[in-house]
Amino acid sequence: MRRTLLTVLSSAANALLVGGTVFAATIADPWSAAERQTIQSLSLASLPALAADPTNRVADDPNAAALGKVLFFDTRLSSNGQVACSTCHDPDKDFQDGRALAKGVGTTDRRAMPIAGTQYSPWLFWDGRKDSQWAQALGPLESPVEHDTDRAHVAHVVVANYAGAYQRVFGPLPDLESVPAHASPNGNAAAKDAWNTIDAPAQDAVNRVFANVGKAIAAYERRIGFANSRFDDYAAALAGGTPTEGILTQDEVAGLRLFLGKGQCVTCHTGPLFTDNYFHNTGVPAAKGLPADRGREAALAKVTADPFNCMGPYSDASPEDCAELRFIATDDPRMLRAFKTPSLRAVSERAPYMHAGQFASLEEVLEHYRRAPSAPSGKSELRRTGLSAREAEQLVAFLRALRSPTVVR
Repeated sequence: MRRTLLTVLSSAANALLVGGTVFAATIADPWSAAERQTIQSLSLASLPALAADPTNRVADDPNAAALGKVLFFDTRLSSNGQVACSTCHDPDKDFQDGRALAKGVGTTDRRAMPIAGTQYSPWLFWDGRKDSQWAQALGPLESPVEHDTDRAHVAHVVVANYAGAYQRVFGPLPDLESVPAHASPNGNAAAKDAWNTIDAPAQDAVNRVFANVGKAIAAYERRIGFANSRFDDYAAALAGGTPTEGILTQDEVAGLRLFLGKGQCVTCHTGPLFTDNYFHNTGVPAAKGLPADRGREAALAKVTADPFNCMGPYSDASPEDCAELRFIATDDPRMLRAFKTPSLRAVSERAPYMHAGQFASLEEVLEHYRRAPSAPSGKSELRRTGLSAREAEQLVAFLRALRSPTVVR
């Protein structure tokens, strides 16, 4: 009789009545205090308020974002009139393109990275060769395999089509009557020759309009983020002491445990965006048919020499705002073939994977991490995870629970 009564009392103590529905309580919580803390750190609820961008004074200007949005979709900012930012960053595909190698006017050597969450990153691109969203937006415009255009053409498109919207945000446009239709210090020989015919004040005027185009696009991209995933719902329930049953499956919970522990994933995929925003050599194989890619190592000289970087003449920042750039390590041997840690939010929707789409599926990615092969060059940071086939399935199940719809706020 006593055993039966205790059983009844125990059952009652382990149930909650919410809105007329009985839920099993989480009294048999499998998480330690440290694990709970880590789970909360991964939740979108832990994402801090977005700090001001000192390099871009119009970053939070709604008029700048409106201008940036139309520029983002404008195919006139390309040599063939068919390529826009949205070509490789398609809103219907979570602002990426689903290709192993991004395709604009030509084909690039790398995968298009998604945009959502990049407003929190100090470095942009797989190799971090740009240090702000607006500087990043300028690179593809003059890339011969992406937009394949030049800064003079971009400035002329703005003057001809966006003068009013531009001036509401940035003030008067310069007189570009004497500037050739196509000119740039980058690009083909004709563009470079034309650039050298322009005097220094006119070059500066073109550069400023060009930089402002990037700043407007960044004001739009800065609003692109994530909605909650089922993992975030689980973390919220765990934090609030409400029932977690039915939010994640048993395999997904098991996968979360592996993510935090044996899988070693949280070593680099940290914080609410599941990235440390840093660079790692993880022994990813070279993509067949592509030139050797030295990753972050080759980008260090590019970002420090970039006239559109944080400390450049077109940045709105003061030098003291540019700590990341001022203290950048330019001689770190670990940066050879190191690539930026991508966010894992919505990762199940973003096949193929790695910087050149080397792996077709999440299963292939985990198999790579399980084997931990030597790197094609440099030294891989990987250590074998020892995951069993069943554990790999569970970890993939958890990664699929990170499906976070992309939203524009």
